[in-house]
Amino acid sequence: MNAPRKLCCAVYTRKSTEEGLDQNFNSLHAQRDACDNYIASQKSEGWLMLGDRYDDGGFSGGNMDRPGLKRLLDDVRRGFVDTIVVYKIDRLSRSLADFAKLVELFDQHKVTFVSVTQSFNTTTSMGRLTLNILLSFAQFERELSGERVRDKISASRQRGIWMGGMPPLGYDVIERKLIANPAEAQLVTEMFSRFATVPSMATLVRDLRARGVTSKCWTTSKGIERKGKLIDKGYVYKIFNNAVYIGIAAYKGTHYPGEHQGIVSQEIWDRVQEHLQNGDRKQKGPHADRASKAPSLLRGLLFSEQNRAFTPGYTQKGTKFYRYYINTDAIKLGKTGCEIQRLPAGEIETVVVEKLRHVLRAPEVLAHAVREVAGLRPKIKEAECIRALQSIDPVWDELFPSEQANIVRTLVERITVRREGITIQWRDQGMNNLLRETLSAPAMEAA
Repeated sequence: MNAPRKLCCAVYTRKSTEEGLDQNFNSLHAQRDACDNYIASQKSEGWLMLGDRYDDGGFSGGNMDRPGLKRLLDDVRRGFVDTIVVYKIDRLSRSLADFAKLVELFDQHKVTFVSVTQSFNTTTSMGRLTLNILLSFAQFERELSGERVRDKISASRQRGIWMGGMPPLGYDVIERKLIANPAEAQLVTEMFSRFATVPSMATLVRDLRARGVTSKCWTTSKGIERKGKLIDKGYVYKIFNNAVYIGIAAYKGTHYPGEHQGIVSQEIWDRVQEHLQNGDRKQKGPHADRASKAPSLLRGLLFSEQNRAFTPGYTQKGTKFYRYYINTDAIKLGKTGCEIQRLPAGEIETVVVEKLRHVLRAPEVLAHAVREVAGLRPKIKEAECIRALQSIDPVWDELFPSEQANIVRTLVERITVRREGITIQWRDQGMNNLLRETLSAPAMEAA
């Protein structure tokens, strides 16, 4: 009588959290013992347990990014494994989609799968049906567990409890509670008080950066050190809008009394909020809609030598408003954050348009584009191409802003701004593309 074929069995264990893993006998050990006993009971069938351990402690079953599972799958691909043994199928995966991929991989390498507490055979249609049903319930349990976690967070925030993450500047987390950090709290109080008295964000940020003030420095529960960065306007705005500083716990836009102590008085907080709102109204002004719709011919094309973009903006004096392009560093860091802060929109656009129209009048540039396009479209005569390009310059001022912007973006790749002037980087195929667009216009087609 022939002896049964030897089957190499790999035991896989997993636990979602790290809680209790430091104990002498933990959940992973319990799962492995159950699997070992099951394999021993199948000794007469030729089952042999592999010595390698495939354990994942503290890893969710919602994805496949687990070191133990990756090693197991690598050994499956190498042909080292015949059977995979787990305590329950959700130890291997709680995602139906991920498990379908695993089963497909197992089938390719003729690997069977056994659950100690849910006996079935994946090589039969009934076993696959049972597997899919069990996986559906496992995924349902995972989603239900997520809902319970969200409900717990919501209930905890309503009671004012801190739920983890990076603490705000001015606080440390001690025994899962926000406790004021004396040095940082004094700094935060100073920031609120100064802005309440003199609401100049640029002046405040400039002074804080000159003193080397940074964002929150802290160490995570896993011992990872997070270093702070020099404060900018965006970070200060977040501080001024964070109600945690008046003892509030916020969750999804709703405020609840926090269990921590505030470090800013209600009076100072209200004054800062009033200044912020006044600043927004002043910045927007009665002509905000008209200004926001004003054409910005060079949007997305202007950059400083430090590769910082210039973005469109405007300022208002009485009933008039003036357009400009502002360096993004100037927005974040104030006037001292960059060499060139603002560019008058009208002036810089006039310079660029004049250079662009000069290119459209240059015979050698037109001739090169015409030769290339005429070569690709033999039916188009060179004379027609030349007329098409030369027709743009005389009517430039009559074009709609959107038409002008389209021509600029077709020809210009980038504009670099320096103290001594600007440098325009033209698109390699810009003139050719412009000529094709011009020839595709209804008027040219009719010609």
